[in-house]
Amino acid sequence: MLRSRPTPLLPAACGLLTMLAACNQQPPPAQEKPAPAAPAIPGPDLTAMRDSNAVRLLTAYGKEHPETQVLFHTSMGDVKVKLYEDTPLHRASFLLLTNKGYFDQTVFYRVEKGFVVQGGNSDKREIKLGKYHIPPEFRPGHFHRRGALGMARYDDEKNPGKLSSSHDFYFTVGQKYTPQQAQSIAGRKLTPAELKTYATEGGAPALDGQYTVFGEVIEGMDVVEKINQVPVDRYDWPEKDVTMKVEVVK
Repeated sequence: MLRSRPTPLLPAACGLLTMLAACNQQPPPAQEKPAPAAPAIPGPDLTAMRDSNAVRLLTAYGKEHPETQVLFHTSMGDVKVKLYEDTPLHRASFLLLTNKGYFDQTVFYRVEKGFVVQGGNSDKREIKLGKYHIPPEFRPGHFHRRGALGMARYDDEKNPGKLSSSHDFYFTVGQKYTPQQAQSIAGRKLTPAELKTYATEGGAPALDGQYTVFGEVIEGMDVVEKINQVPVDRYDWPEKDVTMKVEVVK
């Protein structure tokens, strides 16, 4: 916060204008130089993002930024994630928000044990976002196995196109299911390989065909599972904030 400087007091003996020059006046305070403005971070203005321009802006940004790995520095350890190239809009949006420092002001705010760890928002967030959504990018082979990175969405009745949130993401923890159980709750027909994965590794097949999977944990799944075990309140919000700093690494 900027504060005004107090006016220096003159000695009492300096009552006459003709004597001011001879008085022991304090020199006026030096003007503080304004702090240099932080360099602008390349990329679209986040506050200007809208549904009407999101695809165009994210497509261009994704071409300029081909990176596919990000590193989460959480308060409980590091998690490295691979972003899929064949979900270009979700990848570009996640890179854009990461490079703009958006996620650094957020926390993991929803933890459902044996299901998901969700992040990307906070009561203390200062960086503003325009209201935009991402068209779904359902791809064969990308499903909600343990460690899958997906994007949340809202308003099912008002969102028949299953548009993703711009910023609310989740890591899949899940549990193991028999092939019969997995297929019965999945939102689409599962392949034999997917059924085997759900039986041996686990995941959340009920989310398949409903939410876009756009990446996966390649290091630090043990950290995700530790976060999944933290005490939470009745709204599934961790009792102690689990913070994050996210950087693009490759």
